[in-house]
Amino acid sequence: MKLRVDLDSQELELRDDTDTVLRRYPISSAARGPGEETGSYRTPRGRHIVRAKIGAGTPINTVFKARRPTGEIYTQELGRSDPERDWILTRILWLSGKEPGFNRLGSHDSMRRYIYIHGTPDEIFEQAPRSHGCIRMRNADVLELFEQVPAYTEVEIVAGDAT
Repeated sequence: MKLRVDLDSQELELRDDTDTVLRRYPISSAARGPGEETGSYRTPRGRHIVRAKIGAGTPINTVFKARRPTGEIYTQELGRSDPERDWILTRILWLSGKEPGFNRLGSHDSMRRYIYIHGTPDEIFEQAPRSHGCIRMRNADVLELFEQVPAYTEVEIVAGDAT
């Protein structure tokens, strides 16, 4: 299995080892576009791996803070109580860059930037750049994806003319 995230089309593809697309999911990447620098609030490009899978066995809409469940289950009422919060829900696939100097190590390290593929409130999800750098998905989609990919799955994040 491998994942390909296209920032232009705002889609994530689940591919098998022969590169056949098994499933496409809508995503939402960074509102500020692609970029690798720490503090940029941009989505890093290039080759990554799923370094850690977080949230197995927790209910859908579980709220996470600092990669730990808070004990809350997201509801629209909870969302209205903190409308500016960048909600991290359901599951987390924590990404680590594989390209030293580009998306790994120093001021360009995807893992140290806490770049995730994660769930977001379904009622505010848009298949458009809206995140703070992570890759947001609908909760049912991230739950399905989480069950299909093991840790260390290859992830390629592309933008522009990349294929």
